[in-house]
Amino acid sequence: MEHVTFASDGLKVSADLYLPEKPDAGGLPIIVQGGGWCYVKEIVQPSFAREFNSRGMAALVFDYRYMGESEGEPRQRINPWDQIEDYKNAVSFAQQIDGIDPERIGVWGISYSGGHVLQLAATDRRIKAASSVVPVINGYENLRLAHGTISFRELLGAVEADRSAQFNGADPGYLDHNPQQPQGLSTWPFPTSADMFRELVLEGPNYVGKATARSTEWLLEYNVRPYADRIDRCATLMVLAEGDDHTHWDLALDAYRAIPCRDKQLEIIRRSTHQTIYKDRHRRDEAAALCAHWFALHL
Repeated sequence: MEHVTFASDGLKVSADLYLPEKPDAGGLPIIVQGGGWCYVKEIVQPSFAREFNSRGMAALVFDYRYMGESEGEPRQRINPWDQIEDYKNAVSFAQQIDGIDPERIGVWGISYSGGHVLQLAATDRRIKAASSVVPVINGYENLRLAHGTISFRELLGAVEADRSAQFNGADPGYLDHNPQQPQGLSTWPFPTSADMFRELVLEGPNYVGKATARSTEWLLEYNVRPYADRIDRCATLMVLAEGDDHTHWDLALDAYRAIPCRDKQLEIIRRSTHQTIYKDRHRRDEAAALCAHWFALHL
């Protein structure tokens, strides 16, 4: 693994380049990987990158601007449109890496970035294949269903209060990734996820379990469902967890059905949840193998 950097809208983005042991005389395919909400590049993603390497493909795993080892202030600002721009600039960088075939580019995403790659599949024709794992499709519906009426109202109130405070000169406010105490307000209201990320931080010490409140406002405005209708050329795999109530697999199923591309595939990991893909090594390996097979088939 080699540490590299590239520029994205004037900021230095940090990335790790994973190369297979044997080069390809004709140029290697490469998979560009970005993480989900608050992720850094060391969490979960290396497992997938190594699986891609085992199938003769390179992988470029990056930290978004404002996150991890990448530049940008304020820290922990999660603007999905900026993150999608970072993906596109990562693709441009990947095309110029020695030994890479610039025509064999794939994108991979999980959770929040699982939604990002669907937009990329629809809008960036340089991308030939995409793998979307347990994606966020519609941020507003996702959080409304996840929180329930009372908690969702509190979340909206916190977002609105932060916007008013910043207008009057206050520094950005922050919301926890997951609740840190019983009944604590957070963007994603799942106490078991808080426990899981306390374990995952051992993989990625740069992980910070909070994001700006404005990040949640952008999440509420996020909806990649209309882009599904435009995925007409990019070979697209969607991997879902059967019991996913974090990103709501029924919303993802609806998006999948709307994809017109002939080269599409749906895989459902049975007896699993959103968290299973992260903390259960067997399930994580299963998802990685599915993604690697898809990319090997279409790149």
